[in-house]
Amino acid sequence: MTKKEFTTWMWFEALDRLSRAQRLHQQFFQVHHQAGQPAWEPPVDVLETKTEVLILCALPGVDAETVDAVIEGGMLTVSGKRSLPEELRTALIHQLELPQGRFARRIPLPPAHYVSVQRQALNGCLLITLEKKSL
Repeated sequence: MTKKEFTTWMWFEALDRLSRAQRLHQQFFQVHHQAGQPAWEPPVDVLETKTEVLILCALPGVDAETVDAVIEGGMLTVSGKRSLPEELRTALIHQLELPQGRFARRIPLPPAHYVSVQRQALNGCLLITLEKKSL
């Protein structure tokens, strides 16, 4: 491979990676309408153990106590609002990439009977723990 071919290949590879990153960003932070209001969807991880289901929602700066987490029809709906802190509302913004405003995410749950829903902040994420009913 010549130097020119290598440079061209590197350029196309870089553009392809940027394109994939942009698609992932759009997928994770989709804006949709819930109850007639626009809302973005935070990315989530769903993990299951023998006794519980753990859901990690990427919600930096959101107080866990202000998030609604409701189980209905085999789905967990996580919703709330992410806002700039009051002291930053008059700040000069140079870059703002984290979504603001209403968010909502419907997450299909593994089949089980759940006896409790607990929320806590964990490393910039909201950790929702759903305790399964023991048999």
